[in-house]
Amino acid sequence: MKEIQLNCLNEFSPLQEVILCEPTFMKIQDVINETQRRYHKENIDVEKAVLQHNKFLEVLGKNKIKTHLLSPKSTFPEQVFTRDIGFTVGRTLFISDMKMPVRQGEEIELKNWLSARGMSYIDLVEDETEGGDVLVHGNKVFIGLSDRTTPEAVERIQSSLPHCDVIPLPIHEDILHLDCIFNIVSDNEALIYREGLRKEDITRLSSHFELIDVSREEQFTMGVNVLSIGNKKVISLPINKGVNRKLRDRGFEVIEVDFDEIIKSGGSFRCCTLPLLRG
Repeated sequence: MKEIQLNCLNEFSPLQEVILCEPTFMKIQDVINETQRRYHKENIDVEKAVLQHNKFLEVLGKNKIKTHLLSPKSTFPEQVFTRDIGFTVGRTLFISDMKMPVRQGEEIELKNWLSARGMSYIDLVEDETEGGDVLVHGNKVFIGLSDRTTPEAVERIQSSLPHCDVIPLPIHEDILHLDCIFNIVSDNEALIYREGLRKEDITRLSSHFELIDVSREEQFTMGVNVLSIGNKKVISLPINKGVNRKLRDRGFEVIEVDFDEIIKSGGSFRCCTLPLLRG
């Protein structure tokens, strides 16, 4: 198989290649975040989730983005969230060390996929981290210190990226990942839910970006977790009207895709994508 080029220098350049996984076996098995706590009784309508994910894949294809699909396994009910099992910084791909037992083992499927293509990676084994906490912005890498990502992981990532400035951002304990409250959408603009971060870190981020505020209601419905696909295009949920309006007012093209079944498990478009190549 042909080796795939890796290069992700930011969160918003044109997306060219990305890894996803269909939600064939998706369910809320163990409640591991606040969103799942709300929905665990009704759980996931898998047929609807698959249809919504297929529509998402269709939109990516129409925008000339090459999609690679991992094989879904019945033992991994949250495998749809491929962002967490790995992340690309520049030309380096990291494999996460998953904390939650319900997610442990997902990384093996990714490793097998990469190995079949002769692709190298850095394995963060014993340093708990998830890709939803990692955002890249040139030579700066913002990493959320969450229940899933440890200071030791941040140190390991920094040692692997000597030419980058790795910036840890502690997040509120009830927030799953950094990309649920902070998401870079252009060179100088970012979505933010301020209540999830410390004031001093908000001040730091405001020196880099114009911050676009997201309400508490739309933070819960994953309003921050849009996917930028390049040229000021973002994929967003239609229910997050406030976020979509603010982005459009700033000149973004907002592509609305229904994803309300998948977000019941606590992740949206960014969580469901592992970019390999932007450019």
